[in-house]
Amino acid sequence: MDLLSSFISPFEVQLSFYHIFENLEKVAADPENENAARATTLLHDARPFPELRNGITDISQIEKNKELLKRLLADYFPENLTLNEIKAVTFPYSSVFFNHSERFKNIIKAAGISLNLNIRDFNQQQFYIFSCCLILNEFYGTALDFSQPLFYEIPTASGIKKYYRILYNADFMEILRTEKSPDLTQEEVDNLVNNYENLDLWKQKIPPGTFLLKGFAIISLYDATVENVVSILKEKLLSYHSFGFRDSIESIFRSIFRVADLGVGFTSFDQEDDTFSLDRYGQQLPSYILPEGKSEAARNLLCAKSYFNLIEVNTSFSINNTAEYLVSNPESYLANHFTNKNIGSFILAPLIKNKRIYGILEIVSPRTRVLNSINANLLDIVMPFLIDTIERIEGEFENQIQAVIQNQFTTIHKSVYWKFYAEAQKLILAHQIGEEYNLQEIVFPTVHPLYGQIDIKGSSDARNESVQKDLKKQLKWLLPILEDVNKETQNSLEKEEQQISQYLIDIYKPLKAGTEHYISQYLDNTIHVQLRKIKDPDLVKEIQDYFLQTDKNTGEFHKYRKKYETTIQMINEKIASVLDESQIKAQAIFPHYYERFKTDGIEHNLYVGSSIVPKLEFDLLKLYQLRLWQLRTLCKMEAAHYYLKPELPYQLEVTTLVLVYHATIDIRFRMDEKRFDIDGSYNARYEIVKKRIDKAYIQGTTERITKTGFITIVYLNETEEKEYVGYLQILQQENILDKTIEKMEVEDLQGISGLKALRVGIVH
Repeated sequence: MDLLSSFISPFEVQLSFYHIFENLEKVAADPENENAARATTLLHDARPFPELRNGITDISQIEKNKELLKRLLADYFPENLTLNEIKAVTFPYSSVFFNHSERFKNIIKAAGISLNLNIRDFNQQQFYIFSCCLILNEFYGTALDFSQPLFYEIPTASGIKKYYRILYNADFMEILRTEKSPDLTQEEVDNLVNNYENLDLWKQKIPPGTFLLKGFAIISLYDATVENVVSILKEKLLSYHSFGFRDSIESIFRSIFRVADLGVGFTSFDQEDDTFSLDRYGQQLPSYILPEGKSEAARNLLCAKSYFNLIEVNTSFSINNTAEYLVSNPESYLANHFTNKNIGSFILAPLIKNKRIYGILEIVSPRTRVLNSINANLLDIVMPFLIDTIERIEGEFENQIQAVIQNQFTTIHKSVYWKFYAEAQKLILAHQIGEEYNLQEIVFPTVHPLYGQIDIKGSSDARNESVQKDLKKQLKWLLPILEDVNKETQNSLEKEEQQISQYLIDIYKPLKAGTEHYISQYLDNTIHVQLRKIKDPDLVKEIQDYFLQTDKNTGEFHKYRKKYETTIQMINEKIASVLDESQIKAQAIFPHYYERFKTDGIEHNLYVGSSIVPKLEFDLLKLYQLRLWQLRTLCKMEAAHYYLKPELPYQLEVTTLVLVYHATIDIRFRMDEKRFDIDGSYNARYEIVKKRIDKAYIQGTTERITKTGFITIVYLNETEEKEYVGYLQILQQENILDKTIEKMEVEDLQGISGLKALRVGIVH
């Protein structure tokens, strides 16, 4: 059996121990060396087996020389460490292992005979190209860094998944040219380096079996279960509503706690009503606390101690033996309820952020003494991710509620609600006495506008890139299927195969408007219709696997678009939450009309003036305070994005902009659109500036006025410049902004000229 039979490889492989023999010969030749006699004996015993030095090419030769190989490798596998180290001899990326340490043997034995020891998330393409990179580094002067963490997923005897990091020691290996080895030009090498995903190109330039890989490698594993499951957890939490979420989460927690029969639950908590209820976000996890899924007051379900821990001081509550706890606390509903549910031990932990308790995480097991206050500390590893997820889901849920309200009702900001109320009252009173009344337009004259935005930079390019990656994967997956259909069936899809090949060429070019749409339409209306007609049993499984990946929520063909959408959503939710929270302080300065919009970033409008709140006295000091509040808040929003970036699937940057308008304007409520708009043609100039300014350039340059990590303030006259320099100096003293303030002139926009800008860096 071939040593690398599971993969097509650019290498011919020879398992050789010539390094060891060379070392033994040196030792044997030195009579003063205390190991000389042993080395001489080993060389003598190995002499009848020249293949050990010259090269083993078949696995059966390993088994025949098993004991001799163990003696040859004794220096690298110390007997005293055999129960500690997880080691074996292998070739990189192969599934052939021998001379295992006892600990390695025990791990494999516990996993069972069905164990298939494959590297997790490692495929044929990665193997082939990684091997080619070794060749390029060795013979063509490249220094390609293709290292990535590699892991085995190995279950324990009880079925708990454990993850082991793979480390290779390849000091005893060398790559040799053969007669079949190609000679590549620098241009060909550069072309390969720039086309990682083109496996066919790599096989064309460095064909299979054209180099010799000789020697052996030592593989060492270490238990990296916790770091792996945390990474998997973060990925799963991004798809909270996906099928199989509960099984995935329970598998992750079982690995963390090393408890095979562990269950995971979640119960929502309403702080205002002090009530437990089912998870209102989709009930992906069961509730172990609630009786028959009904809402109930928290004090009725928890004993005094658990209520104090969870609700009052926000710490976990754990019991390692429910039955014993019930004996000492016979009045405890929780102990009675869990005993009836056959829960032998449990941990309850509050999910809390910013003093808000979202709910209770429940970790349970039917066995006693497997969960306790000691291993409850393992939750510290995952709690931040769980809390951020529930906060994100809560934000999404609230947005859905707001969307329903906005579609079904008119959302009226509380600052202007009084005027709508008064107008509605006039209508109702008129109808009561039988008179007609035409609703008057709602207008607020002479208000000061404040406009700001945080724009996600490069979002369009990121989306195009995600679309290209997904379509590339789908078309590459589809082509072999069409080829098989044309070979195996009477269904001639040669024309379709040619079209898909052309689309694959097109998708490598810059994405044009409509490309995604017409390819998707062709796939849905032509290709998929044809594939669903095929009943050939040799092809059905392949076609079913393809259609499985077309699912928009879980399929591989929407993976990068999902990541992009998640990134935009995470950024918008984070910075919008900062703005909304800060709005409470702004309204306390002086009540005003406020609205924000989510696009690829967050825009907000503030309108403040005496016409909005006639019962309060308005003066310019309030306006100045709000302008300073706006700058400070935008800096906080930008900082929130900065600290969120490590968690983002796509590393997208943002730019921050404030528009200062020199005059007051009038705003009017448009009944047809159910929103406020600028009133009057003169005031419309303000709207024009808002729409065009963020794409403007510095006068006489090709540099945008907005810049990552900076806040840009656009204004018209020196009075506004002086005012805003004063605000910037305050923020500089608070170490929110850098010390240098850039001043620049803005290029003339259509119909608008003379704008200026200040720009200053934001401190993180």
